[in-house]
Amino acid sequence: MENRSEQIQKIVVTAAQMREIEERIFAAGMPVAALMEKVAGAIASRIQFLYPLKSRVTVGVLVGPGHNGGDALVVARELHFRGYDVAIYKPFNQLKELTSQHANYGASLGISIDDKIAVLEGCNLLIDGLFGFGLDRVLSGEIAAAVDRLNRWSKPIISIDLPSGIHTDTGEVLGTAIRATHTLCLGLWKLAFLQDQALEYIGKAELIDFDIPLADIEVVVQKTPRIYRVTQPMAVANIPLQRPLITHKYKEGHLLLICGSRQYSGAAILTGMGARASGVGMLSIAVPETLKSLLVGQLPEALIIGCPETENGAIAELPKEVDLSNYNAVACGPGLTLEAKQIVETVLESSIPIVLDADALNIIAQLGTIAILSQRQVPTVLTPHAGEFKRLFPDAAPPTSDRVKAVRDVSGLFGAVVLLKGARSAIADHYGTVWIIPESTPALARGGSGDVLTGLLGGLLAQASSRNLPIEGVTVAAAWWHSQAGILAAKDRTELGVDAFSLTQYLIAAARLAKRY
Repeated sequence: MENRSEQIQKIVVTAAQMREIEERIFAAGMPVAALMEKVAGAIASRIQFLYPLKSRVTVGVLVGPGHNGGDALVVARELHFRGYDVAIYKPFNQLKELTSQHANYGASLGISIDDKIAVLEGCNLLIDGLFGFGLDRVLSGEIAAAVDRLNRWSKPIISIDLPSGIHTDTGEVLGTAIRATHTLCLGLWKLAFLQDQALEYIGKAELIDFDIPLADIEVVVQKTPRIYRVTQPMAVANIPLQRPLITHKYKEGHLLLICGSRQYSGAAILTGMGARASGVGMLSIAVPETLKSLLVGQLPEALIIGCPETENGAIAELPKEVDLSNYNAVACGPGLTLEAKQIVETVLESSIPIVLDADALNIIAQLGTIAILSQRQVPTVLTPHAGEFKRLFPDAAPPTSDRVKAVRDVSGLFGAVVLLKGARSAIADHYGTVWIIPESTPALARGGSGDVLTGLLGGLLAQASSRNLPIEGVTVAAAWWHSQAGILAAKDRTELGVDAFSLTQYLIAAARLAKRY
């Protein structure tokens, strides 16, 4: 049974949903002023923890015209009472009534309030309360100039709810935006926190839970397909970390990998190592005949299938004795080259779950993605990065501008699960539900990292049928596991030291940590 904290951490809302949730709270009788006091008190306590008053701390507070500005003013007041030196930058003359009242009270306490940004120059910590969720206009004029100037100061900035200038849903920079070192998201995670393009502005993100009733949240979010922020409990639930006391290798799934070529022999090895870490009971790997001895040396436990090859060293066809129906899953694509078109067509015609990556994706893009995939009646997982996504779905929204919308829109066109890889990988099923991996590491931006994920996902998918695990849940688990291994490896080896081979050595370490949950 999930506790409240676990439930809140996985919920992601759009600006419209957050607005509707707040309206329900106020309609039920929660005074706006009371909620503002509660939220701002929690923010002030968190700031005091992050920047304790051990030495002189002068706090500059940026105040906007709305309730985000009101939150900032209450934070300023509370920090003032706790002994901090506070100065307020208030560039707007027209404020909401409650915000204006807090500004007047702050002035009566002797807090310095000015409409010129120079009031902040002597501060060594800034609190950004210019704009909260729902901003959709481009910052311009004096405000844009002030934001750019603050960013040039390179002082620590804590943003309240969202960095001012960031679109709540897409994470787009609206002209310019505050580059926060820390962002305290209020109530529920906003979608921007999980969009790649917002990450360099958000800094370290934390959720400030102010006890929104779960019933009010549920009424709103159930109206449309959900967006989930993947938590450890969600991921671990679909990783087969424990096995029945009585089992054998044939009950733990049989995976066939089809990968590699003379040009890309390493792709086959890395994909195999990813599959090995998944714990799959039986692993078979189909490679060009000339690579067979190389794979046997690297993965002695696997059954290596040598295949006829083209003049350029790609797999020409599967041997006649290979019956795809004998496997629980197939993962196909890494290192194949575009010469392996016949192989991909054979896999697509099979009646078993498949994972398609790399050159398999490029081949189905040539064949006609939607037409080909619409014919499949069994589970299919696609794992494109942004470039492959554009080739697969040239008419779709660009994945770099709103990856959640992009992956949701295309997943509804056929029965496949789509895993769009990135700094915040997004997974969507054909119902439009989206899961987003909330943390990763730039260390994974290395050739071969995706091959490892393909093997890992294939191995989990092969084990899923005997455990009745959903394909989308298994895909989420693989993406989360892969990112956690990268994070562990980067801590040990630095972000520069995590090559794909090293990454495979951290998959078991990441599973060990997950098992403690």
